[in-house]
Amino acid sequence: MSKKRSPWVVLLLVLSVLAFIGISIIPLLGNISKDTQISAEVTPTPTSTISAEDRSELEAQAKGYELVVQREPDNVTALRGLLEVRLQLGDIKGAIAPLEKLAKLNPDQTDYGVLLAQARQQSGDLEGAAQAYRNILTSKPGDMNALQGLVSLLVQQNRPEAAIGLLQDTLKTATQVNEIQPGAVDIISVQLLLGQVYANEGRYNEALAIYDQSIETNEQDFRPLLAKALILKQQGRIGDAQPLFAQAVSLAPARYKDQVKQLAGDASVPASSPATEENPDRRETPTSPGS
Repeated sequence: MSKKRSPWVVLLLVLSVLAFIGISIIPLLGNISKDTQISAEVTPTPTSTISAEDRSELEAQAKGYELVVQREPDNVTALRGLLEVRLQLGDIKGAIAPLEKLAKLNPDQTDYGVLLAQARQQSGDLEGAAQAYRNILTSKPGDMNALQGLVSLLVQQNRPEAAIGLLQDTLKTATQVNEIQPGAVDIISVQLLLGQVYANEGRYNEALAIYDQSIETNEQDFRPLLAKALILKQQGRIGDAQPLFAQAVSLAPARYKDQVKQLAGDASVPASSPATEENPDRRETPTSPGS
């Protein structure tokens, strides 16, 4: 059917859940995260785009899936079909029930839990949304989709200190968690998100400090360099920002170099860092894989 959509949009790790410091920092930082990490997003079809004929067909499909679910409550295929159709009908509240069931049946597939939280949030059930995120983080404290979702929700509720505390606690336990399950917590992504919450609150010194910490311990990652440069640029400290932008361009994978240069804007990033041309061994950070 021409207007059929997937029940979710699969994205690269998205840290763009918040609009911070008036500049486009998080979308790029998020999109340049590990390709293996994804986020899910509830995406209802605007009802105004559905013709009467298509609506009638979708409603018939929904009834069919409902009948199957009544007979077979654990039928994942029917539950996903019902979810998709209800989203196409713009029925977010109606999507909650199949999402709850799918999340319960697939505890290891946390996208369902994230989708459930988003559906509850869009339906006005903020407490239920927060609980859905926390349910994921209880067993998977490093799940970035749930973490960024809960941080976004807390910030939207004007609870930045709660968001900061959540991220600080995640960082405090990250080493221990990663010892048990290597890679369970992506420390740099948590640091980036914490720095952006600080920046959103105008706590620029704390944001810069967390970025400096991340730069020191993640020499192959250009993202904290870019994050710090953008804050310095926002503060009008172009001279301080320019070498950081240059390093970020040098370290960024080829597919992101143009985006980094665009973010640098009037900071006038050169084609390559002079330090890397004259003496690569004296660079502050080595080239990352894929650059």
